[in-house]
Amino acid sequence: MYTIAVVGRPNVGKSTLFNRLIGERKAIVDDVSGVTRDRQYGESEWNGKTFHVIDTGGYVANGVDIFEKEIRQQVEIALREANVIVFVVDVTSGVIGLDEEFAQLLHRTTKPVLLVVNKVDNSRRQVDGTEFYSLGFENIHFVSSLSGSGTGDLLDEVTNLMKEDGQSLDNDLPKIAIIGQPNAGKSSLLNSLVGEERTIVSDIAGTTRDSIHTKYKSFGKEFILIDTAGLRKKSAEKEDIEFYSTIRAVKALEDADVCMLMIDATKGVTSQDVNIFSLATRKGKGILVLVNKWDLVEKDTMTSKKVELEIKKKMEPFVDFPILFISATEKQRIHKAIEEALVVFENRKLKISTSVLNDVMLKEIQHYPPPFYRGNAVSIKFMTQLPVEVPSFAFFSNHPEEVKVAYRNFLENKLRSHFNFKGVPMRLFFRKK
Repeated sequence: MYTIAVVGRPNVGKSTLFNRLIGERKAIVDDVSGVTRDRQYGESEWNGKTFHVIDTGGYVANGVDIFEKEIRQQVEIALREANVIVFVVDVTSGVIGLDEEFAQLLHRTTKPVLLVVNKVDNSRRQVDGTEFYSLGFENIHFVSSLSGSGTGDLLDEVTNLMKEDGQSLDNDLPKIAIIGQPNAGKSSLLNSLVGEERTIVSDIAGTTRDSIHTKYKSFGKEFILIDTAGLRKKSAEKEDIEFYSTIRAVKALEDADVCMLMIDATKGVTSQDVNIFSLATRKGKGILVLVNKWDLVEKDTMTSKKVELEIKKKMEPFVDFPILFISATEKQRIHKAIEEALVVFENRKLKISTSVLNDVMLKEIQHYPPPFYRGNAVSIKFMTQLPVEVPSFAFFSNHPEEVKVAYRNFLENKLRSHFNFKGVPMRLFFRKK
């Protein structure tokens, strides 16, 4: 599929244009310079053609700040990945030195470059925008990404440059989200798996603000990895940007099939880890827990067992999920984590025929029937798996409302003992027969 990269210096409106091109508010937009730090991917369709759009952090040629250096590296990777480059400048500030430095960089590429003069929302600004011809690009578009003016012509040219129709990403690929608190090592895990600096990694908590989608294809496996902004407690969300990041992380979690919850081994299981775990299970996502930075922990032969028991005790009542002890930076057991995540993905798709389900579960119910209700027997005579994404089962009873929580847990445990739903939340419904 064709890919276009949206590049330029900080605060010229790249993320606003990115959102306009893909038709949704996917990139974080804020007046604070440098909000977009990582490459952000989206998918756009125009004139019957589908293509990728990459939003990049603002490029600073000789910046000394740690994030400016990392952003520069991200932009350079995006330029390598792209087929077409959209160079965004700001008509309200005119041509400045950073624009000229960026233009010199882009003149060295053989790829098509479209110069987009942004924030042109009246005729006077269109006249002002003619000074950008001095940057030496032939294809210039005057647009207002906020209102959408001129973006149609820009998309027309992008699709004209495409030699053939693009094809959408395979939506059947497993989508695995890396979730957890800030600074638990999520981006380090992604980089270790992918083998390149796909996301910015630093010791400063909250570096990843957007959720990042990466297609992984290696060792006979193919799936989508989603790195999310760390989910903080609400009291810690002091910036508007942090709020948007949390919303984006929750949305990424909702889009995923399986979540890998990363816990910092040096800090142990916190209440926020439990909250994130509960959120994933409430959404019906497959889940496994990765205890990261295990190489930094002093341990004996029983340490991992003790930590595993502690995690499951805090995550009750759902305890049927894998736990792995890893080191993202040392690449210890990270491929095992992916193997387990793909097993959980398959478990989540498991469908049990109605005949097999009834043969197995009716024997268990006969052996241990539901408690009586007001002197009357509560019976369950039939059950079936519902045709929904999250494994869900309907039990038909003469008194469905009187099947208590303890007995519901008994039925779920028996389902898990007979069928492999490890790592997958389960939903049980009781209906009048």
